[in-house]
Amino acid sequence: MSPDPRHDIYRFDELLTQDECELRDRVRGWVDDAFLPRVNEFWSQGSMPGDLFPELGRLGVLGTSLSAPGCPGRSARATGIAMRELERGDSGLRTFASVQGSLAMKAISLFGDDAQRTECLPAMARGELLGCFGLSEPSAGSNPGGMDTTARRDGDDWIIDGTKKWIGNADIAHRAVIWAQTTDHGDPKGIRGFLVDTSAAGYHAIPMDNKYSLRCGRTCTITLDAVRVPRDGLLPGSEIGLRAPLTCLDQARFGIVWGVLGAAEACLDEALAYAGTRTAFDRQLASYQLVQDKLASMLTELTRGQALAARLSELFEAGEATGEQISLAKQANVETAQLVARTARELLGGVGILDEFASMRHMINLESVATYEGTRDIHRLALGRWLTGIQAFR
Repeated sequence: MSPDPRHDIYRFDELLTQDECELRDRVRGWVDDAFLPRVNEFWSQGSMPGDLFPELGRLGVLGTSLSAPGCPGRSARATGIAMRELERGDSGLRTFASVQGSLAMKAISLFGDDAQRTECLPAMARGELLGCFGLSEPSAGSNPGGMDTTARRDGDDWIIDGTKKWIGNADIAHRAVIWAQTTDHGDPKGIRGFLVDTSAAGYHAIPMDNKYSLRCGRTCTITLDAVRVPRDGLLPGSEIGLRAPLTCLDQARFGIVWGVLGAAEACLDEALAYAGTRTAFDRQLASYQLVQDKLASMLTELTRGQALAARLSELFEAGEATGEQISLAKQANVETAQLVARTARELLGGVGILDEFASMRHMINLESVATYEGTRDIHRLALGRWLTGIQAFR
């Protein structure tokens, strides 16, 4: 189940440890055997069945690099490898794993207490207890600090009111990590994180239907109507402000940097196979100079993305990755994958719109990946601020 060596002209996979190679091959085999034969069914239905989630737990792709109770505790690069192989199947599949492991589990691991970690993380790593991460809102996407959701003190409890939008897995989650503006006896205190039992009265998650993109993913709107959260539902390590949720988003963006390379690889695979068998004007399509130029461009872009992911993994492992480095890699690798997917669909010609081919599905999915976890413009502004020292968001 090893990758096609034509994907890896600079032999980056030779840098992997034996454990990382085994994880790569195990996830790749599962995607090929268990997921891809059913992906069009999931796409048509607009969801994935729940029986897949424990399988992902058995593969070790949920909270892969977390060193916490019941978690795999592998390297940062192992998380990237797993996300790459999942997104080779579909961005929605990788998104589920990212929401579960990089957002919900990461928040509990970093900012929860021992009781919360012990209760939740082992079951979440197995895919038996599902989580979601409620940060963005209808009027507060790129600017999470503008959120309207509130949590007010009521004795020892908290009462949460508000709406969250574009929240993955929220309709199937057992626990929701909700970020809210806190008040204590009417005095504003700032943003904190809460671990909310989704069976609580007043919690409602409604799937967002009629999506053109990310149809295998589960995307929802959450309404919180006077949801009562006991004192032990507060994530005690979530210091007031946005540092805590943004730390989780950085972990998820790292997964995206690797994940989109899987989508790009799948598209390059498909384009190579089609160009090698399709005849046009009595010649093999792959024999034309224009076609070879497109294929070479796809490989070049993919290799640039692999280099970014490899270096970012080293920085993550050393604990030295910065927000600017993550922003650069996220927007750059998404654009790389978009270019590769569009070129593959172009090379497929008319048949590229049929569901027996994957490139158009990847191309459409990547429109969502380009939007969530920070748009291109937001990440470019972060880089501009780093370069100039001038804040240009407002």
